[in-house]
Amino acid sequence: MPTAEPPYRRIANDLAAKIRSGELKPGDKLPSTRELAELYEVHMNTAYRAMSLLHDRDLITGQPGRGTYVAQPSGKP
Repeated sequence: MPTAEPPYRRIANDLAAKIRSGELKPGDKLPSTRELAELYEVHMNTAYRAMSLLHDRDLITGQPGRGTYVAQPSGKP
């Protein structure tokens, strides 16, 4: 029996797909952690973990006091 994907990975993969497809473009502001938690019906810690994963993948960047944005492409393979 396949193991279900953890919710934080599902959220991160969904947002990453939107970034890679161009639906979310570099410089676009992402929903807040609270908004993502409400949108995906998960705890805020789960949404935070998803955002951390995207940050680790260099797909998003935070701007203190302003929010989280889609990062400029880094040129990494």
